[in-house]
Amino acid sequence: METLKELERLSLLSNICTELESHVGSGDKILAEFIADLGRNCETVDEFEAKLKEFGAGDLPDYLVRSLITMIHAILPPTFKTGKKSTPDDDEKLSAFPALCRPDDRDRGRERDRGEIHRNDRDRERDSGRDRDRNPDWNRDRDRERDRRWKKHSYYRVHDEDEEEEQHRERRHPAQPRRTSDEPELYAIYKGRVSRVMDAGCFIQLNDLGGKEGLVHISQIANRRIANAKDAVKRNQEVYVKVISVSGQKLSMRDVDQKTGKDLLPMRKSSQNEAYMANPVSGNGGPMRRLGLSGITIVEENEDRLSTKRLKRMSSPERWEAKKLIDVGVMNVHEYPMLNDDQDGILYQEEGAEEEIGIELNEDKPSFLQGQSRYSIDMSPVKIFKNPEGSLGRAAALQSALIKERRELREQQQRTMLDSIPKDLNRPWEDPMPETGERHLAQELRGVGLSAYEMPEWKKDAYGKTVTLGQRSKLSMQEQRQSLPIYKLKKELVQAVHDNQVLVVIGETGSGKTTQVTQYLAEAGYTTRGKIGCTQPRRVAAMSVAKRVAEEFGCRLGEEVGYAIRFEDCTGPETVIKYMTDGMLLREILVDETLSQYSVIMLDEAHERTIHTDVLFGLLKQLVKRRPDLRLIVTSATLDAEKFSGYFFNCNIFTIPGRTFPVEILYAKQPEIDYLDAALITVLQIHLTEPEGDVLLFLTGQEEIDHACQSLYERMKGLGKNVPELIILPVYSALPSEMQSRIFDPAPPGKRKVVVATNIAEASLTIDGIYYVVDPGFAKQNVYNPKLGLDSLVITPISQASAKQRAGRAGRTGPGKCFRLYTEGAYCNEMSPTTIPEIQRINLGMTTLNMKAMGINDLLSFDFMDPPSPSALISAMEQLYSLGALDEEGLLTKLGRKMAEFPLDPPLSKMLLASVDLGCSDEILTIIAMISTGNIFYRPREKQAQADQKRAKFFQPEGDHLTLLAVYEAWKAKNFSGPWCFENFVQSRSLRKAQDVRKQLLTIMDRYKLDVVSAGKNFTKIRKAITAGFFFQAARKDSREGYRALVENQTVFIHPSSALFQRQPDWVIYHELVMTTKEYTREVTVIDPKWLVELAPRLYKSSDPNRMSKRKRQERIEPLYDPYHEPNSWRLSKRRA
Repeated sequence: METLKELERLSLLSNICTELESHVGSGDKILAEFIADLGRNCETVDEFEAKLKEFGAGDLPDYLVRSLITMIHAILPPTFKTGKKSTPDDDEKLSAFPALCRPDDRDRGRERDRGEIHRNDRDRERDSGRDRDRNPDWNRDRDRERDRRWKKHSYYRVHDEDEEEEQHRERRHPAQPRRTSDEPELYAIYKGRVSRVMDAGCFIQLNDLGGKEGLVHISQIANRRIANAKDAVKRNQEVYVKVISVSGQKLSMRDVDQKTGKDLLPMRKSSQNEAYMANPVSGNGGPMRRLGLSGITIVEENEDRLSTKRLKRMSSPERWEAKKLIDVGVMNVHEYPMLNDDQDGILYQEEGAEEEIGIELNEDKPSFLQGQSRYSIDMSPVKIFKNPEGSLGRAAALQSALIKERRELREQQQRTMLDSIPKDLNRPWEDPMPETGERHLAQELRGVGLSAYEMPEWKKDAYGKTVTLGQRSKLSMQEQRQSLPIYKLKKELVQAVHDNQVLVVIGETGSGKTTQVTQYLAEAGYTTRGKIGCTQPRRVAAMSVAKRVAEEFGCRLGEEVGYAIRFEDCTGPETVIKYMTDGMLLREILVDETLSQYSVIMLDEAHERTIHTDVLFGLLKQLVKRRPDLRLIVTSATLDAEKFSGYFFNCNIFTIPGRTFPVEILYAKQPEIDYLDAALITVLQIHLTEPEGDVLLFLTGQEEIDHACQSLYERMKGLGKNVPELIILPVYSALPSEMQSRIFDPAPPGKRKVVVATNIAEASLTIDGIYYVVDPGFAKQNVYNPKLGLDSLVITPISQASAKQRAGRAGRTGPGKCFRLYTEGAYCNEMSPTTIPEIQRINLGMTTLNMKAMGINDLLSFDFMDPPSPSALISAMEQLYSLGALDEEGLLTKLGRKMAEFPLDPPLSKMLLASVDLGCSDEILTIIAMISTGNIFYRPREKQAQADQKRAKFFQPEGDHLTLLAVYEAWKAKNFSGPWCFENFVQSRSLRKAQDVRKQLLTIMDRYKLDVVSAGKNFTKIRKAITAGFFFQAARKDSREGYRALVENQTVFIHPSSALFQRQPDWVIYHELVMTTKEYTREVTVIDPKWLVELAPRLYKSSDPNRMSKRKRQERIEPLYDPYHEPNSWRLSKRRA
C-alpha cells in the first residue's frame, strides 16, 4: 500500500512539473513538491491562490492555479481544518463508509453551471446567427476567436468536461472526413418538393442532394392532428424539411417554419454527434437509438414497425368466436382490430404460451458502494423508543391494535345498519334480472338513509350553531402590537441584533417573536442592505403569518411583505420582508450560496428540527463566517437554548419573558394501558370536580380525536341534564379553518369547553382560557426504515421537552394543572430529553441530492447539529445511484444536477426528465401536479352510488395515473368549469391547485429549455416515463394473494378505490404504500416487465433462463387449503409417532 501511494505521489509530481514546464517554462522538481504540499494544506482555490501570492507566485494564470489544486486534491486529499480532533470513532467511520467521506468540491458545481450557461449562450448566438446573411468565413473566424477568448477562463479550461473528452477523443482518433454534398446531414434543413402523397404521409424530393427522397410521416407534417396527408400537402408543393433520421430516411416538416425555413427545434452540436454516432447507416427500417437527458436509451421505431407490434394474446374462445363471426360475414376481416392484413387474415397472435419474463435484482454495485449497500450492512430502523419494553412502549403498541379494532367495529355497525333497511329496497339486489335502473334507485335510497349519519351528533352540537371566525379583539392594530410581551423589549432586541452576528431568541408561544421581530428590524433600517427572510416549518404558518404582518405593516400581501412556499411565490420587486418555508430557503442557497439578497435570516420555530432546518443550520453556520454583514436569528419556544447557543459559536441568548403562571403537575400512580380511555375519564373528572376553566387534551391523530369526541358526547349525554354543559371542540389539520377557529372563542358563562388537539397545540397555537391540560404522553411521528425503504406513521412516546411544553399550556391565563397519564418513573426513564430530529428518522434522498448539488460530498463530516445515521445516507445514495443521479464514483451526474433544480422528490424529478426524452412531458407535468394535490374525488354518503358511477367514468385500463390525467383533461375541455367539478364529484379546489402546480413546473421547464411535448394517445410512452421514476415500487402478481414487491419482497394489495382493483394485472408500478388494515398501494399503473431492465439497469436484470431464479428458489409447493387442520399439520415433523 505504501509503495502504491509513493507511486501516486511521484506521478503527481511529474504532472505538476509538466504543467509548470508548459506554462511557466520551469519544471523544477523541488518547486513541484512545494506546490503539492501547499495545495494539500489548502481547502479552496482562493486559499491556494492566496498562499501562492504570499510566496511570490501570484503571477500564475487562474486556470493553471485551478488545474493544479484539482490535480493535487485528486491524489492527496486536503487536510481539513475543522477545529476538532479526529476521534477513533470518526476514523472508524471514515474507513467503513468511504462513499460518505469524499472531499467537498463546491467550486466544481459553480463552474459547471457557468460553463453550461456559456454553452447555452453560444448555442443561442449560433442559432440566431443562422437567420443573418453573413460571410461564412467571417463567421468561422469570429467563432474561433470567441472560443479562444473563452478558453482563457479557468472554468472553461478545467471544468468543461464534455468538450475536453471530445477533444481527447479527436486527438486519439483523427476526425473522419466530412460527408460529401450528396449525403444528407442529420438535423439539417433542406428545401424540397412533394413528389408523392399517400394517406399516411408524403415523399419529399430534396433539391440540393441530387434528387434524393425521404418520407414525412403524417405525424411530422404539422403540429395539429391530421386525418389524411392529402389535407395538408399536395403534389409538387415546395416545402422545407428537416432530416430526423439518416438510416430510416425520415424527414419532418413540423419542426421547420415553412415560410422562412427556420429550425423551430434546433439541436446542439454535441447532441447531433451523439445521435449520429448512435445511429449509423445500417440499412433502412432499423430503429434509431439515442441517449436522452435522463440517461435512458430511446428507441424510435419506424411507423410501419409500430403498426405490427404484438398485441395481447387472445384466449381460445375469443379466437373461435372471432373466426366464426368473420366466416358468416357479420364482421369484416379488415375492420377487426386483432387481425393483420399482411398475413391473409390470420390472427396475428401466436398460438403458443406467452414467454414468462424473469426479472431479478441487479446485485452488482458501483465502487463507492462496495460492501455498503443495504443488503450488506446492518440497517435497522431508527430507534424512536428509549425503552421499547417499558410501560409507554406497551401502551403505544396496544393503542395501535385498539385503533384497528375500533375501525373494524365501526364498519361492522355500518353494514348492520344497511341490513336493517326495509327489505323492499334489497329486492332489486336479490332479483337476478331487475328492471333497468332499479338497482341504481335502490342504492340511492340507501344513501338517503345514510345522510342523517354524515355528521355525528357531537359535531352537530358543536358546529350546528352560527359559525364564528374566532375571537375578535376590540383593540386597534397598534394597541394589539403594543400589548405583546416583546414590545417592552423592542430597543434591547434591536441592539442585541446589532451587536451579535448570531442571536438565539427564546420566547413562549404568543410572545410576538414571529410577527414583530421582522418588523422591528425593518424599522431599524436593515432592509436597506437586503431583504429580511423568516423561515417557517409549515406552509400554512408561512402564509397566515405573512398575511398578518402585511396588515400590520400597512401594505398588500405580495408587495413589501410576501411569502414563498412550494409551487407558490407571492413576492414582488418591492418585497423587503419575506416569509417562506425552510425548504424554499434551502433551494435559494442552491442557486445563490451566499444569499446576497438578504441582510437578515430568521429561523423561526427551530425547536421543531425539521430536516430542512437542520441542513440550514450547517449551511448558515458556514455562511456567517464568509459574510460578516449577515445577521442570523434562531428563535425557539422551548427553554432548551443552550444547545443552539453552543452550536452557533456560543452566541448570546435573548429571552423574552412570557405571561406564565405556576402549573401543578400530577402523575399517574400506575401505568395506563389504554391511555385513550383514561384520558376521557380524566376529562370528565375535571369537568365534574374542578373549578371553572377550559381543558386541553392531547391525542395523536384525527381518528383518535373523532373517537374521543364521540365517546365524550355519549358519556355526557348519559350523565343527564343536571351536569354543566361540556363543549367539545376538535383540532387537526384536515378540519376546515372556520371550524378550527371556534377553539379561540371563550366558553359561555356556566359552561366549559374541552379542546381535543394533536401536538400542533404544543407551540403553534395559543388558546386563552386553558387551565387544565391532559397529557397521555404520545404523538405520531413519521419514521423511515432504510432496510425496507418505507415511511410510516408510528405512535411514539413524546420527549421530556414536549411534556414540559404541554404542561406550559395550562399556565397561560392563570395557575393551572397538568394531568400526566404516565408515572414519574416513565417520564424520567422512558422519555428522551428532546424529540428525535426529523433528519434522523425520515428518507434523506432529496436532502442528499441537494447537498451533492451544492458540492458537499463529505456527508459524514458535514457539521450537522445531530448527524443522521450512515445507513440512512447510504440508502439515500443507493437510491440516487439507481436513478442515475450519481455516477460510479458517487459524484453528481448531469442528470442529478437537473433533478436538483426541481422542487420534487428524486423519483418525480427523474420521471419528469425521462418524459422529455420519451416525448410525453406535457402529460407527465399534469400527472405530477395531480399527484401533488392529494385526493381529488369526494364521495358524499347520501350519493355514494352516483359518485362511484361518475368516478368510474374516468377509469383508464392503463391505471390510476392516466385516470388522473383523464380527469384533468376533461376539466380542461370544459374550460376549467366549477359546476363541472360539482356534477362529477371532483374537488374544484384540488384541481385549481394542480393547475397552479403545473404552471410552476412549466416555468421551470421553460427556464432550462426543456421541451414540453404531447404524446397524444400513445399511453405507452407515459407509462414508461412513470416506470423510469418509480421502478423501486414495482410489484408482480402473487400466486397466493395480492402482489409481491420486487425490491423488498413484501406482500401488498391494490387499494379498492383504484381503477385496477377489479382487473388485477400481472405487473404494476405504484406511487405509495398506505398502511390501514393491509398494506395498500395507491396510484397504480400497468407496466411491461421488460421496461424495468430497459429503464433501470442498475437495479434490475433479466434472469438467466438456464438457471433457477432467486424468486423461484424461495417459492415452495403448498398443499390445498384445509380449514379443519393447522397450515403445517401435513408435514412429517408435525405428525405424532
